[in-house]
Amino acid sequence: MCGILAVHRVAEDIEAFKPKALYLSKQLRHRGPDWSGKAIRNKTILCHERLAIVGVDSGAQPLTSEDGKLVLSVNGEIYNHLQLRQSLKGSYNFKTHSDCEVILYLYQEYGPACAKFLDGMFSFVLYDQDKDKVVAARDPIGITTLYQGFNSQSPDTVHFASELKALHPVCDKIIAFPPGHYYDSETKQTVRYFEPSWWDEDRIATNPVDYKILRESLETAVRKRLMAEVPYGVLLSGGLDSSLIASIAVRETEKITSSKETESEEARTINAWPKVHSFAIGLPGSPDLLAARKVAEFLGTIHHEHTFTIDEGLDALRDVIFHLETYDVTTIRASTPMYLLSRKIKAQGVKMVLSGEGSDEIFGGYLYFGNAPSPADFHSECVRRVKNLHLSDCLRANKSTMAWGLEARVPFLDKDFLEVTLNVDPKEKMYINGRKEKYIIRKAFDTSDKPDVKPYLPDDILWRQKEQFSDGVGYSWIDALKDTAELAVSDEEFAVPRKEWADDIPDTKEAYWYRKLFDEIFPLQCADTVMRWIPKAEWGCPADPSGRYQASHIAHLD
Repeated sequence: MCGILAVHRVAEDIEAFKPKALYLSKQLRHRGPDWSGKAIRNKTILCHERLAIVGVDSGAQPLTSEDGKLVLSVNGEIYNHLQLRQSLKGSYNFKTHSDCEVILYLYQEYGPACAKFLDGMFSFVLYDQDKDKVVAARDPIGITTLYQGFNSQSPDTVHFASELKALHPVCDKIIAFPPGHYYDSETKQTVRYFEPSWWDEDRIATNPVDYKILRESLETAVRKRLMAEVPYGVLLSGGLDSSLIASIAVRETEKITSSKETESEEARTINAWPKVHSFAIGLPGSPDLLAARKVAEFLGTIHHEHTFTIDEGLDALRDVIFHLETYDVTTIRASTPMYLLSRKIKAQGVKMVLSGEGSDEIFGGYLYFGNAPSPADFHSECVRRVKNLHLSDCLRANKSTMAWGLEARVPFLDKDFLEVTLNVDPKEKMYINGRKEKYIIRKAFDTSDKPDVKPYLPDDILWRQKEQFSDGVGYSWIDALKDTAELAVSDEEFAVPRKEWADDIPDTKEAYWYRKLFDEIFPLQCADTVMRWIPKAEWGCPADPSGRYQASHIAHLD
């Protein structure tokens, strides 16, 4: 992944604007510390801050077509790029080994809707010189971040960037660009290209669960994401989701190693670093560290265990809000240890990690789903949560890691896997008849009735209860945040929320504190891009979003 900035139809002289554009792009350099690039055509400038993962030697951006009339700046990875090159109708002279270059020629053949052919995580802006227009697009779920900005003083100008900090100095209106859409400046229309069968949350799924298809589709999703030319690892919390991804990654790595394959991108990397590295973080003695250590020993990964102190977490909080660009309580709680871990991982020479985001939304894994009144309600909530991931867990995973130039890939959000899982009858996912949360994905990888099959995970990990990351790193982490907020926000201050917050009023001192810190860093227009997670009171959920406040939570020793 990388950082991108694009400004189309600059109001002032383009050469005069260039230093400002380069300054704005520099605000994204933490995302792409390997190289910086720019391209100017007419009154449009595209900038790129590169994190080199694929096409390391030749994939610098912006990319240009053979005739130089199409210019492309991309943040992301296209997993089916080789297949797409083969499927093109025309014959093209590719200049690089970049997985993103194929977008230029897909656009040439299919126009703005070319995004629907891409299998990956991406945000891109493409400039078409002949038509003097830009096309921007974002991946189906919003795994990569993208914002669109406007300035009321120059209404014909449109801005795009990977983060708010590159837009707010020049834009007085900013929106989170919607996932699964493309924008065409010629029509000024934003169009949804991603049209899966499960999109309508009122259409309740009816397919019976097929455990074999479920298992194989997740294995395929992990396999795709091993595409890299740099060392990679897995984030391992010891929970079900990250442990499954780690287990599959180890198996797929062993397959490639034993096949003696040498030509693919994955093989070149694996041959240089043949054992999977796993990374965990927590307060000393936390539930996640103990569970992650057990998983790592079982899988045989080279395991790196990191601890942090309460003070280190609190000291990082302002930086976390700066990088995450949010004031949502659950996001900040979980992002802080992930942000600290990402710095440690990058220092160990790793550029890409696999992570377990998305599973809880797909399978209803958060413990409050146990309060769902009906299968229909359960399913609709799953679909809503998946559709809003770009404002919560995808934002956290992307920005916590990219703050240090580390790329996180999320196999659970593979679009083919989503097509399978979100079409399963929600009765199969409900917490009924003794079933615990995420039963069907646990069952799909349960080999206890097949003694001749190597287990994916130890039974007590495969069937371990959901522990939210912000809880699992150590229960005292959230307690410390609440205690510090009590000192940072007086009763008098809390009783009088700021007028500019309108109806977005923090309901706890912790939430108030985070909003105060956000406002100290970002101007008011940035707040419109933030969504705060509010527990579902109508389902009887506690006011605190932490999983351990659910009645069904089983506490682990901290």
